[in-house]
Amino acid sequence: MNTLKAGDNAPLFSLQNQNDETIELKTLLESNQVLVYFYPKASTPGCTVQAENLRNEKAQLAELNTVAVGISPDPIKRLKNFETKKELNFDLLSDEDHAIADAFGVWGLKKFMGKEYDGIHRISFLVSQDGKIKHVFDKFKTKDHHEVVINFLKENA
Repeated sequence: MNTLKAGDNAPLFSLQNQNDETIELKTLLESNQVLVYFYPKASTPGCTVQAENLRNEKAQLAELNTVAVGISPDPIKRLKNFETKKELNFDLLSDEDHAIADAFGVWGLKKFMGKEYDGIHRISFLVSQDGKIKHVFDKFKTKDHHEVVINFLKENA
């Protein structure tokens, strides 16, 4: 796994969201910087806490010229269920073949309860409007991910 770093160009992806609409990073960057956050699986406990906290901080993120998008290998139907059940207010993008996760360097070997498997590592990237990665968030707990992001945004406004 070769995770992208601050200063690298972000892969300009195009993925389907929970409503089966095409979302392009290039388009999002026209008006905001973008928090691209990768998470393993919709509707699981850690992913739910992370998403709900970002939902609750959408206005704060907007004040800081930032929009969040979540990316997971989940199919569109699962993303729609997650959005509806948790009343999420941002795009969840389906990367079923994990091509975008690979491009960002977040798909790789994981260990859980003595088992090894390939999956998404919970890492977030702040992409500035010029398409470069401004910051990589890889040291956080799911419950405080939003605080780590907002604190960084405020300190680097």
